[in-house]
Amino acid sequence: MFSKRSNEKEFLDDFSCEGKDLEQNLRELKFINKWLGGNNVTFSGLSKALKKANNQEHIRIADLGCGGGDMLMLLATYGRKKKRNFKLTGVDANTSIIEYAKENTKAFDEIDYKIANVFSEDFSKLKFDIVNCTLFCHHIEDKELIILFSTLKNQTRLAIVINDLHRHPIAFYSIKWLTYFFSKSFMVKNDAKLSVLRGFKKKELETIIRASGYINYSIKWKWAFRWEVLLWA
Repeated sequence: MFSKRSNEKEFLDDFSCEGKDLEQNLRELKFINKWLGGNNVTFSGLSKALKKANNQEHIRIADLGCGGGDMLMLLATYGRKKKRNFKLTGVDANTSIIEYAKENTKAFDEIDYKIANVFSEDFSKLKFDIVNCTLFCHHIEDKELIILFSTLKNQTRLAIVINDLHRHPIAFYSIKWLTYFFSKSFMVKNDAKLSVLRGFKKKELETIIRASGYINYSIKWKWAFRWEVLLWA
């Protein structure tokens, strides 16, 4: 079960999903990322990418698969605290998710949104300084990730920051039982453990990254069973 990545689709992979079940899913994902330390992985990578920006006045950051906009709010708060002028763009292919995110983040003027499939020609024309992928890449199969990373190489000026899952039995059974007892969302109960099965081993990440044309990159294991990956443009 853990020897290779699963290609089974999650509920959240359906771009047409909507309604109260989706909103419950997004609320619980916010809680999971906060309390299992996932957000720290993103900010660890982001701080390294920002060092390359030096004193650049405006920093354009895209958050791919932005979900409910929770990471964008954290990025906006981080930017204000560090007195950095962030222009943040949330990207998601699900219209209902984008509408939820807009309402969720309406207090942050530095955040805007783009309804787009990351493999579309429309998206490929966008340019950013940093691209953030928090729990996004495991939704995509290897061959598609190679295409995406290759395209992003031409869209990104500084770095791509990736925070994603380590496919490991402890991670799988931990999230399986945690969501079984504490989750109220059938989507989370299904998708959380499936996400781990769609996660990565280090060698798999290395193969994908090299096939995408990146030479300068880093991969670090972080708690709780996360990978911090930096692809330098």
